[in-house]
Amino acid sequence: MTTDMTVPQTTSAYRYNSPGAPDGSRTRWTALAVLVLAVLLVAVDATVLVLALPFISESLAPSAPQLLWIGDSYSFVIAGLLVSMGSLSDRVGRRRVLLLGAAAFGAASLLAAYAPSAGWLIAARALLGVAGATIMPSTLSLIRTLFPDDRERARAIGVWGAAATAGAAGGPLLGGVLLEHFWWGSVFLINVPLVLVLLVLGARLLPESRDPKPGAWDLPSVGLSLVGVIGAVYAVKEGAVEGLARPDVWAAGVLGVLCLTGFWRRQLRLPVPLLDVRLFTDRRFTAAVVAALIALIGLSGVVFFMAQYFQLVRGYSPLVAGLADMPAFAGSTLGALGAAWFARRAGHRRALAASLLAMGLGIGVLGWLDAATPYLVIGVAFAAIGMVEGVVYALSTTMVLDAAPASKSGAASAVSETAYELGTALGIALVGTVTTALYRSGLPAGAPDAARDSLGGAVESAHALPSDAGQALLRAAQDSFVHGLNVAALLSGGLLVAAASLVWLLLARRAR
Repeated sequence: MTTDMTVPQTTSAYRYNSPGAPDGSRTRWTALAVLVLAVLLVAVDATVLVLALPFISESLAPSAPQLLWIGDSYSFVIAGLLVSMGSLSDRVGRRRVLLLGAAAFGAASLLAAYAPSAGWLIAARALLGVAGATIMPSTLSLIRTLFPDDRERARAIGVWGAAATAGAAGGPLLGGVLLEHFWWGSVFLINVPLVLVLLVLGARLLPESRDPKPGAWDLPSVGLSLVGVIGAVYAVKEGAVEGLARPDVWAAGVLGVLCLTGFWRRQLRLPVPLLDVRLFTDRRFTAAVVAALIALIGLSGVVFFMAQYFQLVRGYSPLVAGLADMPAFAGSTLGALGAAWFARRAGHRRALAASLLAMGLGIGVLGWLDAATPYLVIGVAFAAIGMVEGVVYALSTTMVLDAAPASKSGAASAVSETAYELGTALGIALVGTVTTALYRSGLPAGAPDAARDSLGGAVESAHALPSDAGQALLRAAQDSFVHGLNVAALLSGGLLVAAASLVWLLLARRAR
């Protein structure tokens, strides 16, 4: 069933690379629809659990750490395994790994839906992360196989990026609809019929491809990559939430850095590395990864804390707060779809640098919002930020695939996805550190400990105080939170402007 895509064959797999075939174009785009379904599965599952957590708390009675791990185990495992699974798909076949991952995703969804305890659910979410890590890089590698033409591939990656964004945005809404009518396990059970469709269509429509000279799958490299990324992400996320005084945060951070350093040095020594880190000597590759990483650092933290702003400062319900974020996701979808057109008109250097600059300016606008800012202003800013973020997402992914050899596309695309995972964690951590520090400094002396922990704690504390004292505490907490968010938005905007300059310089020799 497997066909090496590096030499012409007369099998069904080769017709995808034959532009002259009568049904070649139609078949390629139909196969892309299958890959879009796979991306939607992974993207939706990353966010669908948001509204289900209160119901899970009531049903399974998890401890506070268990509740955090129910939410985080999925993203931690995906981040840690993306590079390893991308390299595995290069070696044993991208379609094979994708279909095996999809089958595992369906099985893990069943385990999660009927989890009898919190520990069971954490384990099922971790298995979902393993399966998701096999799916994402395989989809991008297969796009490289399906679309050898640069222009068609850029459009296909735009569709892929739009699907990823739409899935992440639609997860909470889909979860809310299901929870209105069914029990919390339904947010996982919905995956099963989609997986069955993916398995049937994928086996029929997707070509097989692999590295013709794969080498061994180096298990020590897999371990170093997994422990290094998970340790780094854990330290960043927990340090932002709980502070840097905890010894486990420091231990995880040091372990992560040591393992990632060991991983890098080992790849330089191996004759056939798990990830060819020499790819970073290509300015296109480095610029694309830097753009992906910094774009998410600048965006994710601000968006995360804007959700609290909508609910705890403006008084929106969770559903209305979710809808208030929609302009950003809608804009991102449109930006991803239009990225190929923009790059053709402006060139990759101008398009990527201009998009990062526009993101920085758009996020900087949020540095002047307050409790009375009209939502129209916020909505327009969100739509503009989302649109250029979609361009960065699709364009940086295209550049990563173009810079890497076709035989290493699985591992290379995994680097791009890992940059997004790390960027999200770093963004929430850095913005959270700034926002929390300024929030606490603005609270009145003698404020309750719960109020100092978070704005949500201040709201609860204010309700327990006499009317005048409660109102004073709430007003001070909201003002301090908004001030912290303003400063964080300005810093994030400045970081993105600096990233635009860096990308412009990195791509100077590649300018069209």
